[in-house]
Amino acid sequence: MAASRVEERVACSLGQRGVPDIRFEQGQALSCAGVLFLLPALLAQGLLKTKEVYTWPSKVYYSLESIVLTLAFMALLRIKNPEQLKQCKPGEIGRVIGLDRIPEMRCLRNKLRLLTSQNQAMPLNNLLVDSWYKEDSSQDADFLYIDGHVRIYYGNKANLPVKYVSRQKLCLNATTEYWVNDTKGMPVMMVMGELTEKLQTVIEEQIIPGLQKTKLLAADGPVVANQPVCTFVFDREAYQPAFFKRLWEKYKIAIITYRKNVKDKWCDESFESIDVKVMQQTVNMQLCERGTQLGGYWFREIRRLNGDGHQTAIITTHPTLETQFIAGRMFARWSQENFFRYLIQDYDFDKIVSFGTEPVNPEKEIVNPEYRKLNHQLKKLREKIRRVEARFYPLLQLAIDQPIDELPVISPKLAEYKEKIEDFRKQERTLLLQRSQIKPRLKVIQMPEEKRYNKLKTESKLLMNVLRMICYRAESAIAEYIAPYLARDEDEKRMVVKQIIQSSADISPDYINKTLTVTMHSLSANRFNYAASELAQLLNQTETIFPGTNLRMIYKITANSYCEG
Repeated sequence: MAASRVEERVACSLGQRGVPDIRFEQGQALSCAGVLFLLPALLAQGLLKTKEVYTWPSKVYYSLESIVLTLAFMALLRIKNPEQLKQCKPGEIGRVIGLDRIPEMRCLRNKLRLLTSQNQAMPLNNLLVDSWYKEDSSQDADFLYIDGHVRIYYGNKANLPVKYVSRQKLCLNATTEYWVNDTKGMPVMMVMGELTEKLQTVIEEQIIPGLQKTKLLAADGPVVANQPVCTFVFDREAYQPAFFKRLWEKYKIAIITYRKNVKDKWCDESFESIDVKVMQQTVNMQLCERGTQLGGYWFREIRRLNGDGHQTAIITTHPTLETQFIAGRMFARWSQENFFRYLIQDYDFDKIVSFGTEPVNPEKEIVNPEYRKLNHQLKKLREKIRRVEARFYPLLQLAIDQPIDELPVISPKLAEYKEKIEDFRKQERTLLLQRSQIKPRLKVIQMPEEKRYNKLKTESKLLMNVLRMICYRAESAIAEYIAPYLARDEDEKRMVVKQIIQSSADISPDYINKTLTVTMHSLSANRFNYAASELAQLLNQTETIFPGTNLRMIYKITANSYCEG
């Protein structure tokens, strides 16, 4: 029976006592207890910072620490949502957090609602950013990668705008999350787009104000002449020379991005061979730098000459960064794409956390959906016209050049194409007339009520994304530590971490000596056991105290880790 602490549960439900004590019992081969090997990393990444921003009732069975630990362990164990808890062993996972069982699905959703009703996800994120990037270790945040991730909506309750989803090659109902990552690809911050905002708007109205509440872009931070306080790296989605200059003059923020609409080619002899460091690898590139004027502003332009002769153009407003570092930072933008791919595959972070919708700002101005629809119809119709004209005009030229006796063969085709073109032109004039009678832009409140845009509930998604940031950072920290002990570190390190998380372990509390020993069972290979043994030694040096107790964590493994595999 999982719920064994019945008297305490009844007393809490009647409001007669507060949160019960965390009490561990001897356990053998507890399922997924290996996740406790990541507890020190979770605490180091600020998991318990939640206590500083959230309030919690005193007379409940599950404490805030227990709920947050449950959510973090669910993410690490790849339990995608509370409904999947029905397929788990609630008693065994409960004993991992020092209780008789974890919350059941309905209880956990109620606790999530209690957290999200306080709207503290962004303050929590800001608090975590300050702990991740202290003054003596903020170099990783000197360059920040910014990109949008489109989250597809498959339901029918929300009325969302249509967005182009590149990975599906389709236009679908979706929302956009805008992520900020550091130079190592670690997540820093996430903001949610309401409707169809451009990346430029999100950067100025949400990301910069959010970062200014942290130490990364604090207004009272040190300012060095001719040096940016931070450098943003993004793709062509936010391309606009005036926007780049405004970031530098108003916020002292430099940019690195790809240049759009490159029509000229630089002489191949002007490129020189330079070694560039990209994502921990050294790549030899053919690079050249010149000054260029775009939109009336001067920028530094760096081009890379590829083997096929194509020239990739990069522009920047950073005044002093060396050419090879600019190229390295730009091409390392794939670290953020790798982060998206990993979270989609392993954390399934596109799932809806809380069902329901919220209204958007009624005064927000958007492109009129009817105007956009007519524009799309015009675009498709003009494509048809161009295809028919591509057949009509060569045939017309052929008719002019052919002898008179061959004209009857060509004339029927010419007449058919001519009729099609005239019909299409008539439809085009009709669509243009309809479009002229519609406003190109309107406010949300001016939309018909049955078609008015709204949005999915955002606070629960923000909170879960912040917790996923903590889990991803913790998992990455463990992976980086065990990497030197693996023969194929880049291929195996995350796989071994996931194996550690999913492994069974024994739990042995000693309340006299105030210790909690976690003994993990053997992994699938001896070389993995060796890496796990080295990890256990490191974790023991941290002398981690389990939250809510005075028990010091001791980590061991059962396997003979020093056998050669």
